[in-house]
Amino acid sequence: MRLVYIADPLCSWCYGFGPELAKVLERHGDTELDLVMGGLRPFNREAPSDAFKSMLRGHWEHVARASGLAFDPAVLDREGFVYDTEPPCRAVVTARHLDPSRAFGFMKALQLAFYRDARDATDAAVIADVAAESGYDRAAFAAALGSEAMREATARDFERSRSLGVSGFPTLGVAHGPQVYLVTSGFVPDDVLEHRLAEIERRVAPPAG
Repeated sequence: MRLVYIADPLCSWCYGFGPELAKVLERHGDTELDLVMGGLRPFNREAPSDAFKSMLRGHWEHVARASGLAFDPAVLDREGFVYDTEPPCRAVVTARHLDPSRAFGFMKALQLAFYRDARDATDAAVIADVAAESGYDRAAFAAALGSEAMREATARDFERSRSLGVSGFPTLGVAHGPQVYLVTSGFVPDDVLEHRLAEIERRVAPPAG
């Protein structure tokens, strides 16, 4: 089974959805995960307004209730913080480039650093620290993160997301040959994912014999 997961590390619903997807991946050990960065708010340069921070806190409260995950909104009040999701997306693209087997775990670690621990996941030094905590070589990761190659690769991810018609995150699809079938657009628990995957398999799998 090949799953196509389109997400953004600084999308709170993606943070909430990560453990649900992880449960499915644990049950299906041979699953290939195609991790695509969607770009929720890339290249933003403005500090968050009070109204924007209030809106985010409201979303985070909803995600906390649905997922049971911890949030610390203090990150929004860090001096100099700008809600630009391109650097953390580029971080996941870099992780995928250096060691694909660790990329999903790294994304979850980056989300925990941001949402639970109030660390600035848009900051290159923080990203490199989380990469080192996730088993990457810090210096190699930091060098790759700042490279033009990773910036271009991240832009290609954003374009792929748009080409698939994805407008919200998280979005999960399952691939059968060249066709990708939508499993969910938005947060759902793991049992719903399993049910939907089974339904798609029944519809599209060739008959036995």
